[in-house]
Amino acid sequence: MVAETAQPRGLISRLTGVIIMLVVMLMIVTAAVWIACRPATPDAFYSHQLPQDARVGTLLKSEPFSKAVPEGAQGWRILYVTTRVGKPVVASAVIVVAKQNAQSPRPIIAWAHGTTGVVSGCAPSVMEKPFDNLPSIDALVREGWAYIGADYPGLGTDGGHTYLVGEDAANAVLDAVRAARQMRDANLGDRLVVWGHSQGGNSALWAGMRVTEYAPELKLLGVAALAPASDLKGLVSASKGGRFGKIISALILRSYSQAYPDVQVGDYARGVSRLIASDIASRCVGGYGALFSVLETNLFPSEGIFSRDPTTGSLGNRLGENTPTGIIPAPVLIAQGEVDDLVLPEVQKRYVTARCSAGQKIGFRTYAGRSHLSLVGADSPLAPELLSWTRDLFDGKPKEGNCKP
Repeated sequence: MVAETAQPRGLISRLTGVIIMLVVMLMIVTAAVWIACRPATPDAFYSHQLPQDARVGTLLKSEPFSKAVPEGAQGWRILYVTTRVGKPVVASAVIVVAKQNAQSPRPIIAWAHGTTGVVSGCAPSVMEKPFDNLPSIDALVREGWAYIGADYPGLGTDGGHTYLVGEDAANAVLDAVRAARQMRDANLGDRLVVWGHSQGGNSALWAGMRVTEYAPELKLLGVAALAPASDLKGLVSASKGGRFGKIISALILRSYSQAYPDVQVGDYARGVSRLIASDIASRCVGGYGALFSVLETNLFPSEGIFSRDPTTGSLGNRLGENTPTGIIPAPVLIAQGEVDDLVLPEVQKRYVTARCSAGQKIGFRTYAGRSHLSLVGADSPLAPELLSWTRDLFDGKPKEGNCKP
């Protein structure tokens, strides 16, 4: 009888030991993956003391850049002075031009990239694919145009990134152009077209709004916003329950709470959701880090991270402030994928309708079967149309908006 009782107890003990061992192993593997998904540490190039007499748009440092640069082209990465929350800071950018000498100053494409994160190490120039989601860097170079891609402050350099804070992003884009024009080898002119995707679409629209006041020496010929994060309240409200929408919510909450004293994280996210959101915001949106973040979104409630409506209170007010509603003194192209599940087509159409009613001339184009990312894919019909639209601007051909979404 004693032996029969001892046998089940021994079996239970062994099973308990196996379970504990498996749990420990799972925790070790999870920790190892978590560490592996941390942002890369930018190299020494990105460390530079801000001069005491720093003026925005000043070129501080440059060196050759070859990562993923097309054949027949040459590149540089630069550090320059811009602003973050009204204070001068150091930011990084990449310049790419054809190796062949230009007979006249090159026209400029200022590229405002989409979401990559909010912490140092998430700059496109640090990542393996610095021109990801850019419609054809090769074609851009073949056209004889110059590419200037701002990383935004805090993504290559330190201090954190003010994600979807329109004025900061606009300043970073325009100051990158100003700094790049100080490089004689690049031979850059003053004619400028701004392209931007997603977060960068918001940045591009803001750059268009600010250029006359902030950088009047530049001649803005047009702004192309591709699936832009335009109506920020509409974007957050519509996407907060989706996987990528939850990641965007985490980035916004971290960024806005750091940029604006009146936005408190605890007012909008609590408990476990707050901890998970903080962890998601500490890694980049791209590569294995993004996959880890997507897995973490399953730990949020189905409706997202927010404990209260994010379009209300201080956060709602700040989202409204950063929605680009000013007039842009140049042709505007807005492109939208019809199956985009992050920036929803109906939200974009409402934004375009409102801007058209306010007097902004917009060429609005939609693309059947295109999602948020496939809209800017290599096989997208947008790429040749964007090149043609931009070529016409540089050739002095007027572009009219249809303003009829």
